Amino acid sequence: MADTTPLLSVRDLQVHFPVRAASAWPWEGARPLKAVDAVSFDLYAGQTLGVVGESGCGKSTLARALLHLHPATGGSIVWRGQEMRRATPAQWLAVRKDIQMVFQDPLASLNPRMTVAQIIGEPLRIHHPELDAPAVMARVRSMMDRVGLTAQQINRYPHEFSGGQCQRIGIARALILSPKLVVCDEPVSALDVSIQAQIVNLLQDLQRELGLALIFIAHDLAVVRHISQRVMVMYLGRSVEIAERKALYQHPRHPYTQALLSAIPLLDPVAERNKVAQLLPGDLPSPLNPPSGCVFRTRCPQAQEACSATVPTLQTDAQGHAVACLRA
Repeated sequence: MADTTPLLSVRDLQVHFPVRAASAWPWEGARPLKAVDAVSFDLYAGQTLGVVGESGCGKSTLARALLHLHPATGGSIVWRGQEMRRATPAQWLAVRKDIQMVFQDPLASLNPRMTVAQIIGEPLRIHHPELDAPAVMARVRSMMDRVGLTAQQINRYPHEFSGGQCQRIGIARALILSPKLVVCDEPVSALDVSIQAQIVNLLQDLQRELGLALIFIAHDLAVVRHISQRVMVMYLGRSVEIAERKALYQHPRHPYTQALLSAIPLLDPVAERNKVAQLLPGDLPSPLNPPSGCVFRTRCPQAQEACSATVPTLQTDAQGHAVACLRA
């Protein structure tokens, strides 16, 4: 990679929420819910980082913390050399035009009382107040054409569109400011399979055209494999494995990653019938009361006694493959 300086560098990021149990005594204090706990990664210009894991593992909280929609409890968020975790509102306002987000529910993320023109043009009115109305409308029309929307739809409201079209509106709104990073929080999970492919291909085309960096959060590991260059696997708020796409999918090292990949359906019906899936026992533990040591040990088929006493940290080899597991 030509650029050796990360666009975004995250170190030991923590997002904890104080939670009081319903059965707690009045004098008992709140306990921390560790939604994100010591997550670290680097992201370079033009790169896509896929983030996968079960529901409740902290993927969406991580995405919102990166944009300061949830304030981080600890750690470091460095954007283009600038530390942002303790940045002022004015500093965040200056940075927000470079970091945008596409949300999971395409319809719920749009204001139902605003037209398409108003929704897509709103970021321009906030960050570029010097533009007059005709200039804003010209940019809105250009962006609508880029994402596959027609000029005849410019005065319609969100409820008049399908889910895929609403997601295109959300993508147009995120890209209207020409950002350098777009955080996609499960942007295709609420869409049909055919529409998912259209949205993923659209994001890839826009990434090549604009040089975007993407953080792509999803449950579908096949989609993540298609769009990402690097993949980070999260479990109970922690990153347990980070690697290049090919290395992670062909040679997963963490038992949790191995279990996730074994659940991917195969196109060959014979191979699918003969496949041995690695089923994980039990449910995801509560982040209010995580297991001691390795948080995955209560469901891990390879757990040892040492796993309950030692918290594994990410260890990176010469190829950049990082895994947090005592056995790996």
